[in-house]
Amino acid sequence: MKKIILLAIPLSFLTILPAMADLGQVWTDFQSYATDLQNYLRNNLTETLQPIEAEAQIAIDSSTGELNIPNPNAAGEIIRDGTIWYYTSADKFDNNSTVRANLVSNEINRLITRGAASGLLGTNGQLRLKTKLESTEQTIQTIAGFNQENEKLQEEINTQLESFKNAIPDPVQNALASITSLLGIGQLNFLLQNNKMQEEEVKITSEHLAQTMQTNQFLQYSNLNLANISQQVEENNRARRVDNATEASRLLRNSSQVDLFGRQFEQ
Repeated sequence: MKKIILLAIPLSFLTILPAMADLGQVWTDFQSYATDLQNYLRNNLTETLQPIEAEAQIAIDSSTGELNIPNPNAAGEIIRDGTIWYYTSADKFDNNSTVRANLVSNEINRLITRGAASGLLGTNGQLRLKTKLESTEQTIQTIAGFNQENEKLQEEINTQLESFKNAIPDPVQNALASITSLLGIGQLNFLLQNNKMQEEEVKITSEHLAQTMQTNQFLQYSNLNLANISQQVEENNRARRVDNATEASRLLRNSSQVDLFGRQFEQ
């Protein structure tokens, strides 16, 4: 009977290991996320930053660190320092090279923000989250099944002991109690109680994991909204600058056609 007890517990733990290993692959998950982020950046640079997508890609590649994700601050600094030459020949209504370089830097930051959201909420990101949540639930079910098996084993042992006790005299029962204690029956009961508490702790941890994922999702939505707001503000500011420059040009043209006495020159 002692052999049965000792073998049942290790075998049950072995059945948990594959699911736990699945959940523990955090570096693999992060690498997959970083790859999705980089793919999003490469696929959207041309549409967003044409005709300087090559310079933007260099800035992103140069600012990418060991985690394979770009540093937004470094990428912005590289683009500001490296593309001033391009913006000196900007359109005549918006020709401030520093302002234009900052606009491109902000656009790269928005692109990285959208790429991060795509890495988490895109097709591959959702598949990763689904796999993690499914593995978590399977682990809980495995632990619950392990505890049920051991509780059933405990009941069978107790039933057999009670039947055996009823068939022998009292002095022998006292000796039997000492023997069962030496065999580890009390330790088994303690282990079963401990496993039950661990099962509840795993459930609580799993709930925290799910809530963290949902919170992260809401944060990504917030980041996307802020990126969209930032882009809209910059577009409004640019339109205002163009309107002001156009109005100043019109006034200058009109004033150049009028002499000191207010008479307009004939065309």
